[in-house]
Amino acid sequence: MDQVLLFAEILLINILLSGDNAIVIAMASSRLPPHQRKQAIWWGTAAAIALRCAMTAVALALLAVPFLQAIGAVLLFAIAVKLLTDAENNKRTGTDIRRAGSLRAAVRTIVAADLIMSLDNVLAIAAIAQGEPVLIVLGIVLTIPVIIWGSHMLTTLLEKVPFLVYAGAGLLGYAAGEMLVRDEGLNRLLLHGSATASEAIPLLSIPLVIVVAMLRIRFASR
Repeated sequence: MDQVLLFAEILLINILLSGDNAIVIAMASSRLPPHQRKQAIWWGTAAAIALRCAMTAVALALLAVPFLQAIGAVLLFAIAVKLLTDAENNKRTGTDIRRAGSLRAAVRTIVAADLIMSLDNVLAIAAIAQGEPVLIVLGIVLTIPVIIWGSHMLTTLLEKVPFLVYAGAGLLGYAAGEMLVRDEGLNRLLLHGSATASEAIPLLSIPLVIVVAMLRIRFASR
């Protein structure tokens, strides 16, 4: 019975943590042609699952490295800015990303973001695993349909309501802010466990993503 409850807890956490992966996959693939979009979603989902399985075993050791989460947060923030910038540029120029190699570019973006988010996400899983790697892997594998379904749904929404790309970028910015404040090295150096800073930084990261993306677009157009 204890193992059943542990498995249910791991599965629930994986489902909740799959939201960020689905957002990245949807945003990176939303401007691709339909046949390439499906390929990007499947490849992106496979990468998300494989990376999470591979990194769960070493998550606690990796995340104990000072400033590793902070570096990951900065990289995830940069990916959020890039996705929003690309979406805005395509909308303004009236073009889609249909050139050769765009599928590879989308998959590279997805894999990079999955790698960064997996560093953070697997910590929660490893913390409750209680030395049961089989249960962890099963819980992760069973989230595959959640990521695929979520990615398809979000891609469709982004196609019908392009403005939602701002919400997606904002959510990724928030995730980056959360990674930043959870970094032990940064906490000791700058935040000193401040509850106010821990709450404010993720929230401020939402508009910051949009502002940085807009500034990047403006400077690039000059």
